[in-house]
Amino acid sequence: MKLASYSHRGHKSYGIFTERGIIDLGDKIGHQYPTLKDLLQWNGLDIARQYVDFPADILPEEITFLPVIENPGKIFCVGMNYADKRKEFAETSSAPTLFVRFPDSQTGHQTAVLKPALSNEFDYEGELAVIIGQPGAAIAVDKALSHVAGYSCYMDGSVRDWQHAWFTAGKNWRRTGAFGPYMTTVDEIPDPHMLTIQTYLNGRLVQNDSTASMIHKVDELISYISTFTPLSAGDVIITGSPGGVGKKRTPPLFMHQGDQIEVVIENIGHLTNTIVEAEPQQDLLAS
Repeated sequence: MKLASYSHRGHKSYGIFTERGIIDLGDKIGHQYPTLKDLLQWNGLDIARQYVDFPADILPEEITFLPVIENPGKIFCVGMNYADKRKEFAETSSAPTLFVRFPDSQTGHQTAVLKPALSNEFDYEGELAVIIGQPGAAIAVDKALSHVAGYSCYMDGSVRDWQHAWFTAGKNWRRTGAFGPYMTTVDEIPDPHMLTIQTYLNGRLVQNDSTASMIHKVDELISYISTFTPLSAGDVIITGSPGGVGKKRTPPLFMHQGDQIEVVIENIGHLTNTIVEAEPQQDLLAS
């Protein structure tokens, strides 16, 4: 099952994404579960599945995609988690590299990703996103995947010239992280470590790897993070980017106004966005 969050005719909703169109769950069960995050928090996935064979209510072209989880309580990002990426950056630490994103730094599928006006080094990073379904703390590795509701694509845009010895300033400009198009539930993904992951910039393949190349696997990351902070339904873990980022190319390859960026993960989804140069005030104000 594929679940998307979106805006339709000025109203936010969520639904089941199918080949026939979108089955609008907000219209059917929104009184009980107002958002996809609420659906996860109240264990409503089985309720949602009762509608998978219903006729579609909305065509995809009629909606504006929102981030899959628009307001996660926590967004954890993992750095240096692929072998080739670690070589590019000469990373030697054995511990997971973690940083956080803020919810308002996100945008949805087929929407504008904003290149900050104050940056000349806006880089792409295609990643697998993990959406937590069951809360927990100090989660054992062998139980960790049972806490996952589903997976999605993420374009973790990096403002390299603001990303120095820390990551926060380079990862939290408005609408620099694209999340979507939808969440593919875990029953369709028996092993999250057997998926091809690719990034395309203007049709050019710039990242090409397998999630099998992750240094720290999804279950290990969940266990590690939950050791120091509880995880809640709707929390998101972005699991790292393969090698091939623009910063380490010769010459460097960065994103600019009008570029198209795509993240394609096998059996998960195909995330597409266009880069738009932000006006200076958009770097700080809601748009």
